[in-house]
Amino acid sequence: MEFKNRDIISINDFSKEELLHILKIVSQMHNKPKANMLKGKILATLFFEPSTRTRLSFTSAMEQLGGQVIGFSTASVTSVQKGESLWDTIKMTEQYSDVIAMRHPLEGSARLAAEAASVPVINGGDGSNQHPTQTMLDLYTIQRTKGRLESLHIGFVGDLKYGRTVHSLVIALSHFNPTFYFIAPDELQIPENYLDGLYQKKIKYYKTSDLTRFSKELDVIYVTRIQKERFPDPLEYEKFKGVYRIDESFLHHVKKDLKIMHPLPTL
Repeated sequence: MEFKNRDIISINDFSKEELLHILKIVSQMHNKPKANMLKGKILATLFFEPSTRTRLSFTSAMEQLGGQVIGFSTASVTSVQKGESLWDTIKMTEQYSDVIAMRHPLEGSARLAAEAASVPVINGGDGSNQHPTQTMLDLYTIQRTKGRLESLHIGFVGDLKYGRTVHSLVIALSHFNPTFYFIAPDELQIPENYLDGLYQKKIKYYKTSDLTRFSKELDVIYVTRIQKERFPDPLEYEKFKGVYRIDESFLHHVKKDLKIMHPLPTL
């Protein structure tokens, strides 16, 4: 499998075999880190949208592997404020770095950056579209805590319409014969194009707004916050914020070995 100089833009770009190969390497590095693997390499982190975990995880990983990090955490301190285009920002940044990790509020921005760049681009989230590196981490977490990826019953709760982590994880888990449970208000349900993909793959799924309806079936529940920044209408957000709550009372309705996951933040 060839990964050298490869972009990571969409989880759709990776086959089941490639994802399993990545998880195998991750497990090996988890058990035996390679401190100087990226010595002499520079990562540029371009975050046009707020981030804590994603940006710091890229930085931490690069430095632990011996590399260096440059970049910015908000577009307000960049030449974007002077009218510089994303294409030009990428063409400039590639002169200073060996790889670019980017988060941007517009869907498709990561693909555009990859087309502009002569160095690999990693998508750290493009609007409500995808978040492939979060998905790889989520797959590893599920595999490590459940002991397998095949034939699991996975529940997704919260903002499934705008939740890019959900979109990417649904696509990735589709390789492993899952049963999905999409738990959300009708207005925030998983987009139809993802359901069409599941139908074509003959993957069983259920939709509901009731948090406990299928709770005893679940092996994993993936909870997401209602994302205020994605709503075009603030009143729509106010209508749905706090609609679901995972608390002690909920645990009376689940399997003892249920794994609860959340990409954070929680509010």
